[in-house]
Amino acid sequence: MYGGKVRLVVKNYPYRYRDFAYPAAEAALAARDQGKFREMHVLLLERSPKLDRGSLIECAKELKLDIPRFTRDLDTMAHKKEIDRDVKLAEGLDLYTTPTLFINGIKIAGDRPFESYREVIDRELPTSGPEGKGK
Repeated sequence: MYGGKVRLVVKNYPYRYRDFAYPAAEAALAARDQGKFREMHVLLLERSPKLDRGSLIECAKELKLDIPRFTRDLDTMAHKKEIDRDVKLAEGLDLYTTPTLFINGIKIAGDRPFESYREVIDRELPTSGPEGKGK
């Protein structure tokens, strides 16, 4: 839709009071390492709150990931530093709601219909990038 004009950066903020939020974040990053972040992210949202270790491995199988590699990443918490760094960033920004999106610095907290984001993106695009004044 935006033909390379918009960049999406995803950060992890596993909810501390959910038993499986941290392993789910780890699973998403393990899938990312195998080129399937988005697909895993969608499955995790669809299957929540059933995100125990066995369910995460089933998702990985469904996505045809390298299961020994995925399981090793999950069990050793291979992405712990990255997840902890993201959590620290979220706390530093005083975030409490997921998802929270920033579009050119404009904070939008909570799950919204795409049209809510589109309005802000369409308004901000002319002010961004090399041709615009940037923010």
